[in-house]
Amino acid sequence: MRKLLAILLALAPLGATAHTQPVFDEWFEPRTMRFDYHHAGDAQSEEFYFADLHEEPWWAGSRVSLVDGNDYGNQRFRILDAATGRLIYSRGYCTLWDEWSYTAEAKTVRKSMPESVVFPMPKADVRIELWSRDRAGEWVKRFEQAISPRSYFIAKYPSRYDAFDVEVNSGDPAHALDIAVLPEGYTEHERGKFEAAARDFAEAIFSFEPFRELRDRFNIRAVWVPSHDSGVTLPGAGEWRNTSAGASFWTFDSERYQMTEDMHNLRDQAGHIPYELIYILSNTDKYGGGGIYNFYAISSAGPSAPSRREVYVHEFGHLLAGLGDEYVGGVSYDELSMYPPDREPWEVNLTTLVDFESKAWSRMLPAGTPVPTPLSPDRADRMGVYEGGGYLEKGVYRPWPDCMMNSLSRATGFCPVCVKGLRDRIEFLCR
Repeated sequence: MRKLLAILLALAPLGATAHTQPVFDEWFEPRTMRFDYHHAGDAQSEEFYFADLHEEPWWAGSRVSLVDGNDYGNQRFRILDAATGRLIYSRGYCTLWDEWSYTAEAKTVRKSMPESVVFPMPKADVRIELWSRDRAGEWVKRFEQAISPRSYFIAKYPSRYDAFDVEVNSGDPAHALDIAVLPEGYTEHERGKFEAAARDFAEAIFSFEPFRELRDRFNIRAVWVPSHDSGVTLPGAGEWRNTSAGASFWTFDSERYQMTEDMHNLRDQAGHIPYELIYILSNTDKYGGGGIYNFYAISSAGPSAPSRREVYVHEFGHLLAGLGDEYVGGVSYDELSMYPPDREPWEVNLTTLVDFESKAWSRMLPAGTPVPTPLSPDRADRMGVYEGGGYLEKGVYRPWPDCMMNSLSRATGFCPVCVKGLRDRIEFLCR
């Protein structure tokens, strides 16, 4: 496996390589600027509307990896210096609105959701650009706005909530992957239960590779935000609760899909600590959760929640590296539209074979491996190109017969392709 992991994934030509990255101290202050907006539209159109600017007192991200060269995500944002037009920061991401746009509801309803992005505090005036992929997979600029870091309308909120360390191995946020763990549905009297769940979450993450080997690259901290009610909203069961994250099951009418639309609220909570990724632990034993690339993830953290530790890790794979689901069915949006047969998915662990050669996976295959690869008992632990993935039985392929991104397989863990994708992302974010 170590030989396979040594194969380097070539970066797509969307941004700077390591030796052409902007110099942090030339362009930024070590604080965070947060750009809040609303993402609106339907299945055929999308629009963006500015909401607010916020300042947070620290910058947790890398001061080296500023421009992201990987073509990950269905959204991306770019920060350009206003005077020179130079690209000085960028990131790709996905959103809950992206997924909603593939549902049947989006064909007849127009809707908006709150979203936001964060970047280092610019020293001078900048321009932010918001881009998204069209249905053909091409990048389209949807929005741009001038930003002045000297504006007195940039909100600075005082701290309201307690925070505590769960697992701090690196210390310096600039060279660590900083995770903010948030509670959902824990009342004032259930803090101890949340603290135990946060420790359980960290133990689960570090029980799998590559996280176990790279444990010293992680900082995991939690913010204590009590809820008025205990538990999580269950619309299909007629149970509605007043909770800190506003999450609920039956997202997009899928019972096990547990999500929240209020990203601005999550940012308000996570901003109490240095963070890059948000993971929500919900106080329920009901199976379910969700994870969206560079957005947030959520999982049921009740001690009797089925496969809770495996779900933590599966959803973290989505959040950190944008790993695609390798199973078939089980969702309520138009799967064929999400993975059309004439377009290569951007996820590192899925292919339609339209441009398989562009993936590191294609160079990791053992010599003589047939493409596509037939499933057979003698290939149960061998890399290949197996049909079935991205919710589709036909036309989308995965690299391993079974994997954490398929059936929560603790025995297999992440396959070598997924491990490489996760490892590469950690290395990039911790430079």
